[in-house]
Amino acid sequence: MNLNDCHNFDDFRILAKKKLPSPIFHYIDGGSDDEVTLNRNTDAFNDYDLIPNVLNDVSNIDMSTTVLGEKIDFPLFPSATAMHRLYHHEGERASARAVEKMGTIFGTSTMSTVSIEEIGQINKGPKSFQLYIHKDRGLTDNLIERCKKAGFTSMCLTVDTVVAGNRERDRRTGFTTPPKLTLGSLLSFALHPVWTINNLIHEKFKLANIIHMTQKGTSIDKSVIDYINEQFDPAMNWKDAEYCVKKWNGPFALKGVMSVEDAKKAIDIGCTAIMVSNHGGRQLDGSRAPFDQLAEIVDAVGDKIEVILDGGVRRGTHVLKALCLGAKACSFGKGYLFALAAGGQKGVEKILENMKTEINRDMKLMGCKNLNELNSSKIVFRKS
Repeated sequence: MNLNDCHNFDDFRILAKKKLPSPIFHYIDGGSDDEVTLNRNTDAFNDYDLIPNVLNDVSNIDMSTTVLGEKIDFPLFPSATAMHRLYHHEGERASARAVEKMGTIFGTSTMSTVSIEEIGQINKGPKSFQLYIHKDRGLTDNLIERCKKAGFTSMCLTVDTVVAGNRERDRRTGFTTPPKLTLGSLLSFALHPVWTINNLIHEKFKLANIIHMTQKGTSIDKSVIDYINEQFDPAMNWKDAEYCVKKWNGPFALKGVMSVEDAKKAIDIGCTAIMVSNHGGRQLDGSRAPFDQLAEIVDAVGDKIEVILDGGVRRGTHVLKALCLGAKACSFGKGYLFALAAGGQKGVEKILENMKTEINRDMKLMGCKNLNELNSSKIVFRKS
C-alpha cells in the first residue's frame, strides 16, 4: 500500500498504522476514557441528510471563503496540532509547505517541533497560531510577540485543556515525548525501522517554541500529559483570554467553545471567531459532539461571530453539512496527521486535495454554485 492507494480517511489511517510504531500511532488515533465522544464526533454527521436541488448550472463552482481575516480556496483547514516530527521527520516543515500549496490556513501549535520563526519563513500564506496559556505569563506574551514578527495572520487560544484528558491508550502503549525505547515498545520500534532510523539520524526532538523558555521544553522524558498538567494554567479565566485578545489585536479565535453561554462571552471579550470543538474527543469523554452542538450555537451568535466546526470531519459531505447549519468553515486534525505519517508533504497535499475534490463534487451534486447556497433548507435531521 502507498499514497496512490489512499482515497479517504481510513486509507490514510491504515497506511499510517503500517509506518508508525504503535505508541505514536495510538497517540494520534486515540481519545479519552472510553472514547465515546471520539467516536460520536464523526457519527453525529450521519444523523443529518442533505437535500439536493437539480437542474442548476454547476459548471463553475466557487468554494472560496473568508475566515479569520483571510480568503482561502476551500472551507477546510488543518487544525493546529502538536509535535509533527513524531509522525514524520520533516514535521511541521512538510505540513506548512503542503498547506500553503493547497491555499488554506496553516495552524501551528505552541508545542510545535519547528519554531514560529521557521514556519514564518517556510509558509507565506495565512497562518494561525494555537496559543496555550502557561503558568509563566511571560512565556505567553513572548509567543504572541514572536507570532506578530513572523507574519502570523491570526491567533487561536485553546481553552479546553486546563488539565489533560485521561488518555489510557498512551499509558498502555508507553507513549512518551521524545519517544523512548522500553520493554513494552521495543518490538514496535524494531518493526518500523524506517521511522526509527529517521528519528535517530535527524535533529533531536524538541519543542522548538519553548525550548529556550523552560527546562520542561528541553527534555520531556515523560508523557505529554505530564507537561500539560505541570505547565498549563488551570487558573486561566475570561480575563486572561481577553488580555490575549487585546495583546494580539487581530483576528482571534477561541477554540473549545461548546455552549451558547461561552460563545456569547467570546463575543463580549472581542473574539472574531470561535471553534466549536471538544479537542477531538481527547479531553472530556461524554461531552457533546461539535456537530451536535453547532446549530444551537450558530442560531444564537452566528450573525455576530465566525463559527468554525472542529472535530470528526472525514468527508466533503461533513463539511457541507456543517456549512448548511451555519459554520463558516471546518478544521480537522487526525486525518492530516495520518497523511503526514503516511507520506510527509505529499501525504498532506493528497488528503487536502482529496477533500477539496470531494467538496467540489458534492457541491455540484447538491446543485450549489457557491458556499452561500448551502443553508438550512439543504439539510434535515433524520428522525429515528
